[in-house]
Parts: sequence; structure tokens; C-alpha cells
Amino acid sequence: MFIKLVMLVAFFAVMVGIGFYCRRHATDVSGFVLGGRSVGPWLTAFAYGTSYFSAVVFVGYAGQFGWKYGIAATWAGLGNAFLGSLLAWAVLGRRTRVMTQHLDSATMPEFFGKRFDSRALKLAASVVTFVFLIPYTASLYNGLSRLFGMAFSIDYSVCVIVMAVLTGVYVIAGGYMATAINDFIQGIIMLFGICAVIAAVLNSQGGFMAALDGLAQVTDETVTTTPGVFASFFGPDPLNLLGVVLLTSLGTWGLPQMVQKFYAIKSEKSINTGMVVSTAFAVIVSGGCYFLGGFGRLFSDRVDVAAQGYDAIIPAMLSGLPAILIAVVVILVLSASMSTLSSLVLASSSTLTLDFLKETFLPDMDDKQKLRWMRGLVVVFIAISVVLAIVQYKSNLTFIAQLMGVSWGALAGSFLAPFLYGLYWKKVTKAACAVCFLFSSAVMLANVFVGSAFPAILQSPINCGAFCMLAGLVLVPVVSLFTRAPAKKRVEEIFSCYEQTITVTVKDSIGRPAPAKKSTKKR
Repeated sequence: MFIKLVMLVAFFAVMVGIGFYCRRHATDVSGFVLGGRSVGPWLTAFAYGTSYFSAVVFVGYAGQFGWKYGIAATWAGLGNAFLGSLLAWAVLGRRTRVMTQHLDSATMPEFFGKRFDSRALKLAASVVTFVFLIPYTASLYNGLSRLFGMAFSIDYSVCVIVMAVLTGVYVIAGGYMATAINDFIQGIIMLFGICAVIAAVLNSQGGFMAALDGLAQVTDETVTTTPGVFASFFGPDPLNLLGVVLLTSLGTWGLPQMVQKFYAIKSEKSINTGMVVSTAFAVIVSGGCYFLGGFGRLFSDRVDVAAQGYDAIIPAMLSGLPAILIAVVVILVLSASMSTLSSLVLASSSTLTLDFLKETFLPDMDDKQKLRWMRGLVVVFIAISVVLAIVQYKSNLTFIAQLMGVSWGALAGSFLAPFLYGLYWKKVTKAACAVCFLFSSAVMLANVFVGSAFPAILQSPINCGAFCMLAGLVLVPVVSLFTRAPAKKRVEEIFSCYEQTITVTVKDSIGRPAPAKKSTKKR
């Protein structure tokens, strides 16, 4: 217990210390929200990865989908790496950085407002962000309850409050730069932690081959009668597994707290380096989490899924580990949760301040007032998320848990298509964006309240969210073709940022060398 407490205190002390160290970077809005658009490739890549993967993935998704799909759940982790990280950086990274700087936008709603010359779109996007980020923020705490119950004799409410307060302190003090540096440290912990945990869990089952052989012998007639299916390449239910891969991978393309990482990139080189680093990080962390969860059924003697739920699977797998490894797991999950929490509250507070309050109630806010409001709202968002998490834990309200599940689907379904097309296509219309916002938000809310009325495949919030994202990719171009085109002059001015000529050295860009000048000297 002493070792665990020392590690926890040291971890929290470093996080808070970095927050106060970074105060000089958070003296204006650009510094607080974007780190002055000068964040290097490694910090940006780790900020992206640690914001992506939280306790929801490690405890909730890894346990649930590992149990349902066996070792094939690893596909979700690989999808996160190559679709959610590699392809996202390649497709969105550079264009997002260039256009958002040209439009001088610091948030995703602000981007929509300036890209489409629409105050209404800006306000709508800020409302969607506010409504659906709060329950997602509350869900971060869920994975901690069982782990802390296993490792410490500390009440869950105390754990949640301490974690939230300390996260709030370093975000309020140092803004985005403090978050990015802490994300880097937390990411290192996650990398080494997940590798150590996988090795220990597999070793407890006799090694990888023995564990895989044991998994091949598991049968569950309520799922399938096919022998060895939980150790197979695609698992027992490839179609629903595809829905998981799509939502958890493509979903990041439309999440405000993820896309805003691209706003802060320092240089062209940072994009290329960040793309490689974030992909490698996702392969190890996300791939490792789902791979670990795939062996959950080997521990069915330690957990009653029907009574305890899927969140009990990963803690049951870890319960037999040495004390020092359990301490590492606790720090790992804290790192994952705090990094995502800091990203979410920063995105929420900046969006509500810059895109809603300034637009509607406080149009004359100066820079200092904006900073005060954003810091105040960080406290408000954290407080609301803590209350929701504790209420859900104490009373087991399924409504809150459901709403958490649809957050990703509503946010990604609303924003992915308008943002992606807005970066690449000049003919996207305001009406198309509005239709996409309304469609995805309405469908995901309907899934919460009347989900049983949906077709069987769409009753799952995971599949419903994936459907909304794919539907948006069709809705936006179709509606754009039948609605009033944007003003050509304004659109050309916006896209002119991609046509600017910048002189670079050959080491930065390979091009055709200029012809040598002919000598005019007479012989």
C-alpha cells in the first residue's frame, strides 16, 4: 500500500507542477487554447493519442468487445491506429492547420461559423458540443471505480473528486501547453504499462500460445456453436465488429477535442513526425488493450458478467497480479483518464466561451475576460461531470450510461462530414451542414429513448453512431447539390490559403531545381 500511495502522490505532484510551470504559455486566448500554435510533433502526437484512449477503452470497451469477439477484438485497436490515427493525420492534419490559421479559428464551431459565414451554424455546433461532451466526460470516471476498489480501500467518490480537482488545477494554470506536456508523460506511462500488463496476464495463463489454445477451447452456445471461434481471425460476429471499428476509428475525425490538436501543430515537419508517432502509439496502446480484452473469457471463473457487467472483466483479469503491477495499472488508467478529461474540458470551455457566450450574451469580451470565463467554465464542466459520475455510480441510472454511449456517435455523426468536405470541397452549403447536425443529433437521441423501435442492427448505439457518420458522408454532398451555393468570391478567398507560394529548402521538399544561369562573360 505504501508503494502504491507513493507512486500516486509522485504522479499527481508532477502533473500539477507542470501546470504551474506552463503558466507563461497561457496568458492569452491563443496560448491557453492552442499553445500559441507552436506545439512540436511529439507533444502533438502524444496529445492526440492520450486524448483518444481513456479508461473507457481500457476497462469498458476492451472488456466488453474482448468478451464478445475474442481475439478478433484486436481489429478495433488496429482500426484505431490506421483509420483513426494514420489516415486522420494524412487527410485532416495539414489542411486543418492551414485553413484554421487562415480563418483565425480556435475551435471547431468557430471553424464552421467562418468557413460557411453562418452565425447559426456556429451556435448550433457549440450546443451539440456542449450537450454531448458532458456525458462523455462523466464516462471517463467509470473505469476507475472497480480498479480503485481492487487496489485501495478508498471510496470511489473521493477518488473521482481528487482526480478531477488535480486535472482542473493543471488545465486552469497552464492551458493547452500544460495538457500537452502532461499528455506526453502520461502517454509514456500508458505505453510501458500496457506492455507490462499484457506480459503478466498472458504469463499467468502459461504464455501466449497456451492462452490462445485455451481461448480456442472456449464455447458459448448463446453466441455461436462454432468451435474455436473466439480465437479466430474475425470472431463470432464480424458485422457488428465492423461497426465497432468504424465508430471508434472514423469517429475521431469529427470529435472537437481530437481535431483541435491539428490546430496547434507547429510546422510541416511536425505533421509527418506526428503521424508516425501517433500511429505507433495507437498500435501499442489501443491494439494492446483490445488484444488483452480478447482473453477475458479465460477468467470466467473470476467474474460473473451477467451480474457484474462487462466493466468487471478487466479488473478480474488483473486481480491476481503482483502489488507493484496493480499500482502500475492504476497509474496507467489514471493517466488515460486525466489526459482525456483535460482535453475534453479544454474543448468544452473554449467552445462555450468563444462560440456561444461571446456570440449571444457578451459580445464585447476582451482577451482577459475570455480567459477568465474559460477557466471558470473548466471548473463548471469538471463539477458537472463529477456529479454525473457519482450519481450514476451510486444509483446505477441506466439513462446516464446510455447517454454516454451515444456521445461519440452524435458528435462524430454531426461534425465529421461537414468538417471533412469543408476542408476539401468548395461547394458545401450551410444547409447541408445544418441537415447533418440535425440528423445525427436526432437519430442518436432517438436511439436513447426509443432504441427498441430501430431495426435490430441499429439498436446498438455503436452501430447507430457508425450509421450516422456514413449517412453524413452521403447527406452533405447530396443536400449541397440541391441547395443554394455559397458565394463564389468568399469561397475562393477561403481556399486561397492552399495556393500561397512558400519558398522552402530542398531538404524540406523535393522539387525540380532551378535552371543554372548562363554566363554572360565574354571569352
